[in-house]
Amino acid sequence: MLIEETALPGVLVLTPKRIGDARGFFSESYNRDLLRDRGIDLTFIQDNHSLSHDAGTVRGLHFQGPPRAQAKLVRCGRGRLWDVAVDIRRGSTWYGKWAGVELSAENGRQMLIPEGFAHGFVTREPDTEILYKCTDSYAPEAEGAIRFDDPDIGIDWGLDGQTPILSERDKAAPGFAGFQSPFRFEG
Repeated sequence: MLIEETALPGVLVLTPKRIGDARGFFSESYNRDLLRDRGIDLTFIQDNHSLSHDAGTVRGLHFQGPPRAQAKLVRCGRGRLWDVAVDIRRGSTWYGKWAGVELSAENGRQMLIPEGFAHGFVTREPDTEILYKCTDSYAPEAEGAIRFDDPDIGIDWGLDGQTPILSERDKAAPGFAGFQSPFRFEG
């Protein structure tokens, strides 16, 4: 498995090896022992799967705060998406900074997003499926959101004038200015 760093320490791109033949391919998308041997020691307890019918669907920026914070391992099962992590750990040198990577069924890449980061994505193709592992189960009392297009963060979503498709929750998400993060940098 190829493991690459991003501009944000701790946010990693993992590309599992694919073994292919005329039938297609086989890939080991997750191996706890292999990752632990490389210094990534997380216990995932929940798998999530979502489908977005239309290209230009934005989900995020979402997080789950302590004591129910989640790290995520995100991959694309069908289609293509732009996946983004934003550092929301107060006191971090990278606070409010973001990193993004294209995930697709074709490239097989995954993004590892530690606790203390908000997560979001935009679909690039119709009927895009995203699959992700979480280190804690869903806890609605701990969930939070930040406006996906907040100018203080300045994420380039690559929408090129396209109107994003958003949930009501994401339309109402607060901006980054005045955001009181529940995370503190421990570095």
